[in-house]
Amino acid sequence: MRSCLAASSSLRAAWPKMLRQGALRCYAAPITGLMQNQQLLVSNILKFAEEHHGKVEVVSRTVEGPIHRYTYADAAARARQLANVLSSLGIAAGDTVATIAWNGFRHFELYYAVSGSGAIIHTVNPRLSPQQIVYIINHGDAKVLYFELNLLSAVEKLAPALKAIKHFVLMTDEQHMPKSTTIPNLLCYEKLMKTASSSFQWPSLDENTASSLCYTSGTTGDPKGVLYSHRSTMLHTFSIALPDSINLSASEAILPVVPMFHVNAWGFPYACPMVGAKLVLPGSHLDGASVYELIKNEKVTMAAGVPTVWLGLLQHMEKNNLTLPDLKRTVIGGAAAPRAMLETFEKKYGIPVIHAWGMTETSPVGLVCTMKPKHASLTLDQQLQLKGKQGRPIFGVEFSIVDDDGKEIPRDGKTMGHLHVRGPWITRAYFKKGASNVDKDNWFDTGDVVTMDEDSFVFIADRKKDLVKSGGEWISTPELEDQIMGHPAVHQVAVVGFPHPKFDERPVAFVVLKEGQKATKKEIIEHLRPRVAHYWLPDDVLFVKDLPHTATGKISKKDLREQFKDYKLPTA
Repeated sequence: MRSCLAASSSLRAAWPKMLRQGALRCYAAPITGLMQNQQLLVSNILKFAEEHHGKVEVVSRTVEGPIHRYTYADAAARARQLANVLSSLGIAAGDTVATIAWNGFRHFELYYAVSGSGAIIHTVNPRLSPQQIVYIINHGDAKVLYFELNLLSAVEKLAPALKAIKHFVLMTDEQHMPKSTTIPNLLCYEKLMKTASSSFQWPSLDENTASSLCYTSGTTGDPKGVLYSHRSTMLHTFSIALPDSINLSASEAILPVVPMFHVNAWGFPYACPMVGAKLVLPGSHLDGASVYELIKNEKVTMAAGVPTVWLGLLQHMEKNNLTLPDLKRTVIGGAAAPRAMLETFEKKYGIPVIHAWGMTETSPVGLVCTMKPKHASLTLDQQLQLKGKQGRPIFGVEFSIVDDDGKEIPRDGKTMGHLHVRGPWITRAYFKKGASNVDKDNWFDTGDVVTMDEDSFVFIADRKKDLVKSGGEWISTPELEDQIMGHPAVHQVAVVGFPHPKFDERPVAFVVLKEGQKATKKEIIEHLRPRVAHYWLPDDVLFVKDLPHTATGKISKKDLREQFKDYKLPTA
């Protein structure tokens, strides 16, 4: 059916000429497809897991001590109970429920009970400062706070400042409830569950309904809230499960070491039940020995976490001459994985590494470093060079890399530009703050400076604020750190730029040595000399006992600059 619009007889008379000149166009009315309009809802994941993967295990290390085991069918029944509990506590559609919790079965139940009932689960990072935690919970308008047993003393101190919280619920059983507490009317998770029915019908929500709320780590200014929807979460879950993405299936046993309070544990609490994979949750013990024990005992085939976690695991394995024959691959994100770490995993232990990139604002996964068929003929060293990049775009995320003038840069793997992204699981505005990083065409400015090669592999050269500009040339601190990590005595390193009267800035390396190892500034510089451009060589190497970290496990260069604010370059 074709139609044209006309305002008068004179306009109709002028149609032929206007049509020839392109001033008037006819259009074809679109035809609506005849498919069912089933909403994309988080609750559908757990319903599917219960029906088709009901006997698959969810294993948790608990705060109380014992390992907890149950199935997806058990989890689904308890999530329905919990939805009834939430209703009894006055939680209605659109309300916010906050959690300060580790990766465990009760937190898993909250993921589905809160979002599935139409409320918003607001996960809060317990490693943030007390001031940040109070700000985040109050800013998120939470009415109920669920928290872990080993965080009781911390929450007792925070409680008086949490004015909107009507109920505090301790995530434990009656046996472990404290005999006394300063929190009035403290509720017990399991006692509430005892009185609740498992009969609950998940509501049919609009898929654009908000499902969860996560906050950035607040490395610059106050933390910012990112409000995810059921639709964005479901689409993100589909995408990360794809073979050329993280490649998840029912044959897997998956350990998300990445916390459930950090960007929804990168989507694994949704993806694992969606595909029917065994889910192993590590609780609060993320040291090398504890992580190793879970991987070994539960025959974990894939584990995901930040580099600091894997440093601890590899140290434990090397010290005790251990192996992990069941672990088929690791996913490393949150920060760049050093080349030395990739080599240790792949060369020494035969465990492939998948590098990934994302942000709180991107749900988070946007890049995954999986090889293309053309790379099968590369040597292992050549593949590791490629795996050091953050990866290539997964379907659903568009990438635009532009120069300072907004023009697209060449995809030559060398030219650096600003990374902008958009897609159905990318934020369009911060909660209560507006779209400060999003332009009129929905491009979100990530703040990263990157290169992209002809095969679409992206390398994060640096954050804008961390790039070192020396004599008009840019120095990538992640790349310089990666080369320093190749020194056999180096455990961790951070490179920071300091003011220089002639060159604007010059790099300084802060190095943590391995236990029992020694090295000098000269040795580090000589190690670097054949590996980087001469102007990249640090003006100084400072050996420190440890490096400050953010609440999400990344090295905090902001805190490092503050600690050494009075430092003067020897070359200045």
